[in-house]
Order: sequence, then structure tokens, then C-alpha cells
Amino acid sequence: MVRPATDRSLSDAHRRLVKAREDLLVIEEQLCVLGEDADEARVRALVSDTTEAKADAAETRRHADAASRARAALVDRIKDLERLRDDLLERLVT
Repeated sequence: MVRPATDRSLSDAHRRLVKAREDLLVIEEQLCVLGEDADEARVRALVSDTTEAKADAAETRRHADAASRARAALVDRIKDLERLRDDLLERLVT
């Protein structure tokens, strides 16, 4: 009785883990682009020394920082899912 429930939970955890890893690849690519955009905006703000350029640089940095936080949360979720998967596998073995 416990084994089918564990099998289903393991299958669900695996599916969620695969999806989270795919999401991580996407967000890492986005983070790379956002980081480059933020760096370029920062340089433009330094060169032009205008309020508008400084505001643009601050906004692009906020977007990059938000993506970085989202990536960190996703990495934590992947670690949690890996622990869950390992626990479920342990249950199947014992």
C-alpha cells in the first residue's frame, strides 16, 4: 500500500525537478542578458550624466537583481526537490 503512493510521489517529484531545472536554464539565460543590459545602462549613465540615464540604469539593475533573486529561489527549490526525491528513494529501498 505504501509503495504505490511512494511511487506516485517519486514520479511527481521527478516531474517537478525536471521542470525546475528547465526553468533554471531559462532564468540563467535571462539573467545573463539582464546583467549585460544593466552594465551597459550603468556605463551610459556615467558617460551622459543625465537624470534619465541614471533612472534607466537603476531600473535595469532592479530587473537584474530581481532575476538574481528568482534564480536563487529556484536553486533552493531544486535542492528541496532533490532532498525529497532522495527521501522517497530511500523509502523505496528500505
